[in-house]
Amino acid sequence: MGKDVRYRRIYDDVSSENGTRILVDRIWPRGIRKQDAHVDEWMRDVAPSTELRRWYGHDPDRYAEFRRRYLAELREPERQQALQRLRETAGHNRLTLLTASRDLEHSQAAVLAHWLNRAPTSRA
Repeated sequence: MGKDVRYRRIYDDVSSENGTRILVDRIWPRGIRKQDAHVDEWMRDVAPSTELRRWYGHDPDRYAEFRRRYLAELREPERQQALQRLRETAGHNRLTLLTASRDLEHSQAAVLAHWLNRAPTSRA
């Protein structure tokens, strides 16, 4: 069975089809109380670094380079435990990655979802 990793804005309505909901932003989204977010986990460790996020500025013209740099950051050893948890969750349940980004298609959630849908579930 293939993985089912999706991505949505945290501000979108919650659906029973979301499965496990994980926020992948470094900063908590404005205007949402934690108890109202319906987030199963907040994984700051997989968010882009502050430096990369500031450089990118959600400029679609920089997306290809952002994606390249972000994927390079995800190879850093300190991110491996969080990535492994995401891979395991994706291997067992539907996973929805959440972000506050207005431009969902040019967000880190989109990069992560595409990567997870292709990544092996285990290192075996």
